[in-house]
Amino acid sequence: MSTDPNNLAIKIESLTKTFRTGLRRKLTRALCGLDLEVARGEVFGFLGPNGAGKTTAIKILVGLLKQNSGQAYLLGRSIHDPQARQKVAYLPEMPDFYDYLNPIEFLKHCGRLSGLSNQQLIKKTPELLEKVGLNPAEKRPLRKFSKGMLQRVGIAQTMLADPELYILDEPMGGLDPLGRRWVKKLILDLGQAGKTIFFSSHILAEAEAVCDRVAFLQHGRLIAQGSLSEILQTHTGNWEILVAGQQVKKDEKIMAFTSSFRHAAQDTILIPAAEIEMKQLLEALLAKDYQVQSVNQHHASLEEVFIQTIDSKQASKEN
Repeated sequence: MSTDPNNLAIKIESLTKTFRTGLRRKLTRALCGLDLEVARGEVFGFLGPNGAGKTTAIKILVGLLKQNSGQAYLLGRSIHDPQARQKVAYLPEMPDFYDYLNPIEFLKHCGRLSGLSNQQLIKKTPELLEKVGLNPAEKRPLRKFSKGMLQRVGIAQTMLADPELYILDEPMGGLDPLGRRWVKKLILDLGQAGKTIFFSSHILAEAEAVCDRVAFLQHGRLIAQGSLSEILQTHTGNWEILVAGQQVKKDEKIMAFTSSFRHAAQDTILIPAAEIEMKQLLEALLAKDYQVQSVNQHHASLEEVFIQTIDSKQASKEN
């Protein structure tokens, strides 16, 4: 990877991290030579299942862990430079607040740590609380807040100093559908305002709705990265064939082709993406005088692409 770090929001080069775990102090590799680039001004999804190494990489970026080897840069500065994080906001997966404070008190405390003046805080804290959907006059201590409300407080805290780069670890984790929709809208709004958003998630459908580019992480290794359009175009979805007024489920020869089947006013046959199987199924349907209404190929979802990528990597290892 040769891009100048000064032109990037995040640059990671050959990052490795190991831990000793368990009574026998077994060596576990959390990151295995991770390389990654995030352009300024893009919404980037850092995706993978739980335990893939996403949080480890993020903690190294924000200075909470030290890597074994490799290098990383934030906004053109090495992560070892204390100034690298001056224009960076971080929201951990499980934020731990001073739960005896109310939202205004908490934000003012965080603002002072960020170097904001009292005058700035008096103006900004009510505006931010209102922006994230909380009542600026709320006086309850944070320990009485729900998970969703705490997440909103945490996001308000990241916005206090108007950072250039947001690093959010599982920002939609544990939220209800309304909470996830709100976080997605906020990420889109920040992206449209020219901010860089780097967030991790294991909920791939949520990332698909907001990301410019994504990277897939599995067992500490990067297995794919690119723009959503590039990644989705390289993977095909299932074929869907609608058959009118027929009971194809009773036809064993036809059903042998299918991956799944639905019945409503029309019978819907879903088969794997291989085009040759679709052609063979169509020939079998027409030979038996079935009334084929339509044939469509679905676009693969990000989740399907991720699973296909893992399967292909596993198959190449076995061969």
